[in-house]
Amino acid sequence: MELGIVTDSLAHLPLEEMLDTVASLGITAVELPTGGWSTAPHLDLDLLLADHQARRRLTAAVEERGLRICALNANGNQLHPVTGPQVDAVVRKTVELAGLLGVGTVVLMSGLPAGAPGDTTPNWVTTSWPPETRRILDYQWTQVAIPYWTDLAAHGAAHGVRFAVEMHGTQLVYNAATLLRLREEVGEIVGANLDPSHPMWMGADPLALVRALDGAIHHVHAKDTRVQHAVADVHGLLDTQGPEQAATRAWNYVTLGLGHEGGQQFWGRLLSDLRTAGYDGVLSIEHEDVVLDAVEGVAATVDLLRRVMPVAPPSWSPQDI
Repeated sequence: MELGIVTDSLAHLPLEEMLDTVASLGITAVELPTGGWSTAPHLDLDLLLADHQARRRLTAAVEERGLRICALNANGNQLHPVTGPQVDAVVRKTVELAGLLGVGTVVLMSGLPAGAPGDTTPNWVTTSWPPETRRILDYQWTQVAIPYWTDLAAHGAAHGVRFAVEMHGTQLVYNAATLLRLREEVGEIVGANLDPSHPMWMGADPLALVRALDGAIHHVHAKDTRVQHAVADVHGLLDTQGPEQAATRAWNYVTLGLGHEGGQQFWGRLLSDLRTAGYDGVLSIEHEDVVLDAVEGVAATVDLLRRVMPVAPPSWSPQDI
């Protein structure tokens, strides 16, 4: 496996300083956000598409520090009934840029449509009752998401790009079942971006999730969640407070090792299970701990991952039997 980072984790640093910091921490791969919910502080998507020299300057800045671009990230709601077309334009441009840069993976969300034609806001259905919830889901999947993703998959294939879909709350794809449904409908060009922090706050077991997604994981984000049981045991895990209210939220994103019970042992088991499930690629650190300095938090994450991350291939082989 290889250490990587979502560069928005260090969004406060300009490009060159960010890359210097990443290299100094022993990270070797960068995942660059291009727009959508990100301000894309480290690249100009339109400039890079239009200007070969700009692309050369970016890749030179990355490579001269011993780094490589492992993925581009275009997270946003491309299925939003009002702003979706603008986000979709970012997604498609990101695919085109990935093709030009020789980057094979684009990380993104599934998107979340409205609940019916004419609605102006997305609608996340989490139960099967009352009866209209099933009609909403049927509309979202059959009339919006599947046609959109079928077309996007063809666009990705034309540019040599696969999609790593992040299973996230308030998205149509938020767990193993919905990820596998999209993959079955669209094809193996779609796989998971496994971010363990999301199943943690939605009540799922990331280890079980890895096993359920055997062979279907395209990318991994290294991020942790701390559930504050004194709050969650009273109010549950659904919480609409913002990150600035970390003290009273049911859960918060935290630096790796400070969240899920088990700490280092849990992360070691997760990485072992990932390799068993066929994933041996980049662990892209995504730092969103609001109470720590970003560089300090990333450094602590690197330290933990280095203690448990398998790097060399396994020594055992079937021929040993």
